[in-house]
Order: sequence, then structure tokens, then C-alpha cells
Amino acid sequence: MYLKHSTFERIAEKKQQLQGIDMIFTDKRTGISYSVDEKAQLDYVNETLPTFAFELIYEKRGGQKQGWLFDTAKKTQFYALVTNIFSDEKDVFTSCNITFVNREKLLAHLSTLGLTKKFLGELTLVHKNLHGKLELKELNPKKEGYLYFSTQNKAEKPINLILRLDYLVRIGVAKRLI
Repeated sequence: MYLKHSTFERIAEKKQQLQGIDMIFTDKRTGISYSVDEKAQLDYVNETLPTFAFELIYEKRGGQKQGWLFDTAKKTQFYALVTNIFSDEKDVFTSCNITFVNREKLLAHLSTLGLTKKFLGELTLVHKNLHGKLELKELNPKKEGYLYFSTQNKAEKPINLILRLDYLVRIGVAKRLI
């Protein structure tokens, strides 16, 4: 997907946003539209991280909820991962990087590694009291990714699959716009 051949429409309707659609990109050449969910590292403004957190599970009102990565109710086709967000003054952003991730290709790749919704769900249950990093034998933790349990420092206590952005590009599921 090249942006010079695309138009986009920002989605304001709450129902569509809850379905994982923040914008619709349409290829001007083919007329095909794609639903895009924007994900931004707003907790890390003025920092450069080589990774992105894909939400598996989080807590809400005392119960565990399905994170957005494996949520079958989401109609997301692409994630627009906004990283390296820089700001010179409060609420004035001066630059960022965007990495587009094809959700279907990402889920298929994870499945070939055995990192399915079922497997990761069972793994998170076994380690539910862990706080911090959990290395997976299926991923090189320095070059590809790992699990991270935020059970003590965030209200929603998310459990995330942390993946390196260059890994996503290398395996062909993502393209960077810098």
C-alpha cells in the first residue's frame, strides 16, 4: 500500500472505532478500501523504541478482556503503528514514524510459529502473576520479540506481545513510512 496512490477518510463514529477502524484507506488505482486501526506509543513521546506492544489481554472492571490483537470482533485489516513521536512543546507533535502492519499476514505468521490465541492465552494464565518480560522459545528476544506482563505498573494490567518493528518488516508483514 503506497500512500501516494491512496485517499483516506478518518472515522469519527464510535461504533466503527470500537471495531478497530480509525480510518479507511482507499487505493485510487483499484478502488479497494482497507480498514486501519491507529496505535500510537503516546506513553513514550520523545523516545525511540525499536518495538511495539500488541495487546493480548487486559483487565477491566475486575475481569479479563480480550486484547485487540486476537479480537475477532475487530474489522482491522492494517495497523498504523505510530512510533518515535517527538514533541517540542506540550500537545504539539513535530515528527513520528509510521509502520503499516498487515493484520492477516501477522496473525498467519504468528500461527506458523505456534503463537496462536489459544497457546498465548494458556501461557498468560500460567504466568498471570508475573510482572515483566517472559521470553518465548519461538522468538529471539533480542531480534524478534517476547511477552511482557504489566501487572504492577498499569491499571489495566495488560499482557502484550512485544515485537521488534524491523522484525515485522523483515518477515514481510509490515512496511515503514518514515
